[in-house]
Amino acid sequence: MKRLFPAPLLSLSLFVLWLVLNLSVSPGNIILAVLLGILAPLLMAPLRPVRAHIRNPWAIIRLILRVGIDVVVSNLEVLRSVWRLDRKPPRSRFVHIPLDLRDAHGLAALSMITTVIPGTVWSELALDRSVLLLHVFDLDDEARFIEHFKSTYERPLMEIFE
Repeated sequence: MKRLFPAPLLSLSLFVLWLVLNLSVSPGNIILAVLLGILAPLLMAPLRPVRAHIRNPWAIIRLILRVGIDVVVSNLEVLRSVWRLDRKPPRSRFVHIPLDLRDAHGLAALSMITTVIPGTVWSELALDRSVLLLHVFDLDDEARFIEHFKSTYERPLMEIFE
């Protein structure tokens, strides 16, 4: 069974997503959804040779809640900065953040978190995964931002994956 469905949750998700996006449960769409649900994980399984090992599942819930709060707060801060753009231009800059996180799954999650939060853009990751170059839309104190980034996102991801 594991051979046919290497990722059963992904297969089910793709099946449901196909039907929802097409707004139809016609026989043709059901056949396409089944094919997509079976073939996509089978064809993509070699691209993900290392499985993620979650060490602390409760930290995931705390991290999701924290990211949700930060998304709302950051949206309001970016909105405020844009509204007063003519009076006080934003202090955009690139920030080098030293990373202790080395797990590939944790780094992927960190990149998604960075993408979701308004005002930050993941720009580059050093080849040895030791430094992240991040662009910040409006930054007052670089040292405080780095400490906030590491304590709020990196440490919980290390708790989850390492």
